[in-house]
Amino acid sequence: MGAPRVGDGRTPDADHTAHAQSGVRLRLGPEVHPSAPRRDKEAESFPEDPMEKYQILEWLNPGALGVNLVVEETKTKVKRVIKQVECVDEHQANEALEELMPLLKLQHAHISIYQELFIMWNSEISSLFLCLVMEYHKESFQNVIEKNRVAKTAIDSEWLQNMLGQVLDALDFLHHLDVIHRNLKPSNIALVSNAHCKLQDLSSNTLMTDKAKWNVRAEEDPLQKSWMAPEALSFSFSQKSDIWSLGCIVLDMASCSFLDTLEAMHLRKSIRSSPASLSGVLRTMEEKKVPDAKTFQALLPLMLQADPAERVTVRDVIHFTFVRSNFRSSSLALVLRRQVVPEFIIDMLLESNVASIFEVMQNFSSRPEVQHRALKRLLRMPEDQLGLPWPEELVDVLLTIMKQHQRILDIQLCACALLLRTLGQALAQDPAATVADTGTIAAVLLSILQSHPAEEQLLAMVYSLLTIVASQGLATDELQRARLFEDILKRLDSLPRSRDICIHGLSLLWALLVDGEWARAIIVNKAPLERAPALVTEILVTFPRDAEVAEAGCAVLWLLSLLGCIREQECAEVVDLLLQSVRLYQDRVLLVNNAYRGLASLAKVSELAALQVVLPRESGSGLDLIQETYQLHRDDPEVVESMCLLLAHLGTYKEILSELASSGIQPLVAEIHGRFTSSLELVSYTASVLHRLEAAAQPSSKGSL
Repeated sequence: MGAPRVGDGRTPDADHTAHAQSGVRLRLGPEVHPSAPRRDKEAESFPEDPMEKYQILEWLNPGALGVNLVVEETKTKVKRVIKQVECVDEHQANEALEELMPLLKLQHAHISIYQELFIMWNSEISSLFLCLVMEYHKESFQNVIEKNRVAKTAIDSEWLQNMLGQVLDALDFLHHLDVIHRNLKPSNIALVSNAHCKLQDLSSNTLMTDKAKWNVRAEEDPLQKSWMAPEALSFSFSQKSDIWSLGCIVLDMASCSFLDTLEAMHLRKSIRSSPASLSGVLRTMEEKKVPDAKTFQALLPLMLQADPAERVTVRDVIHFTFVRSNFRSSSLALVLRRQVVPEFIIDMLLESNVASIFEVMQNFSSRPEVQHRALKRLLRMPEDQLGLPWPEELVDVLLTIMKQHQRILDIQLCACALLLRTLGQALAQDPAATVADTGTIAAVLLSILQSHPAEEQLLAMVYSLLTIVASQGLATDELQRARLFEDILKRLDSLPRSRDICIHGLSLLWALLVDGEWARAIIVNKAPLERAPALVTEILVTFPRDAEVAEAGCAVLWLLSLLGCIREQECAEVVDLLLQSVRLYQDRVLLVNNAYRGLASLAKVSELAALQVVLPRESGSGLDLIQETYQLHRDDPEVVESMCLLLAHLGTYKEILSELASSGIQPLVAEIHGRFTSSLELVSYTASVLHRLEAAAQPSSKGSL
């Protein structure tokens, strides 16, 4: 694919050290790649108070999950709302944070995204809070409903249609991304202006399934649960539960002229078990000549089906209201234009050239089925038609699609395959080429890892792409913030028999370890790689006859040994596996080279490892293997240099010199010394070995006279 091969000879900058990172980044915004923060039990583990940049202006009525504060940013004077959700423990806070992080990147005219997420420790009450920073809007649908309820007047039909169109447009966008709102109610539809609304306060499954919190809040304010679907009361949420909640909102807006707040709440609760109560209200709408009563009479029973399987989808609601019933909304115009384009027209456009296909993808960006077909079409195109490598703007289109449809597996599989093909082709044409915008690519790929943690085929491709990104050395901060080492090791530990994950995970580990920035961090703190040697040896044992796994594993073991990450008690098994890999795959130059480098690094610091190399075995000792390797690779100075480096380190141990002498290795070393006179390293290594062997032999010679 054109990506750097594992263990291609680059060495981490192990001669430098770096200061240890202090503290933890707790605040998350759209510009920061998210990683779940970790917290010690002590308040001192929090390096700063994230609330310092805000001034609290007002305490709002508590929501279903926590306290809402109106605040002002001290520098910009911009008003925000901060929802503070008390968490049971760190695990709950991290889980909720991971779920909410993708929402930071949503972009839609009718969705209010979170501005910032952070965790706060309140030392006064010894509690952990997840804080969600949102846009501030003074008015919401709730205010409109209450004003009309007090005046006993129906909501203006034109206004309601326009607002409903905006809500449906936003909900259609979310559902296509497989995002569930979970907390739809009138107060969570903000009014930006009289003609513009936004969905806000999207919630997570972790928070919405906190039974204790819900039960307490429901007792304090029974209105909170009245908007929820029957199945949501049992903490089961889906797109269909959003439809129920939206149906309740439409019902409240259509009936506010003749039902007071208490009557409306009882109605929402009763229709879960008694559909007849809805029928009565729908008849009253017609009797009181509520605008669009006929449409609501037909639509609301479809949205408020007790069985979610019988409930309509958001697309069904759009079709029913804005196609069949001729509702009007500016925001739905584009959606409807997209709907009426026949599929055969799209197919014709997709049979054109790459530029036309990308134009289709941009024009139908919110339709995942079109994106999937377009991506499959691009994958089928031969190299000459694709015009690889693509210019940067076309890669940007691909990344945008990946972000917009992050949760749709088929799109991610096709997009990653195309991105691999694109970047691979660019590097194949010019191995020294720099991949543009590696930071954005890294952020997208890391988000995919969070969204699809168990999809092995996708993980293997993401790891391959991250290997390319890491080899560029330009996205180190993003990858370090994401705790990528820990992520790879965790997946290797949970999927030890997945060959593809093992190969691509080991390749990515190598690409990270060979980078000087990572190497310096490891020298300071080896803890993230504590499990790495054991995992790599386990993988090599699991795939004892797999050349690709062996090559990737030997490269990683070499770097781990070079960085001092292999403990004394692990040395014997690592030495055996490296020798076995060389013995099995003498024809793989890269593997042989890295295995001898790893053996040399271990022998340099561990006499136990050195003794394990020369230990006699049924298949022959490591010294016998060196002689075999030399016969096969005698004209490859890089392999010969790695072998001689190992011999030089073995020669530093007096107990091993006799093994070196009796093995007949001296003539081989002398031959190398005479053949590679232009290599200062080889001359130095071989001279050292010859000198030690000669010095060891002299006392023996005198004693025989």
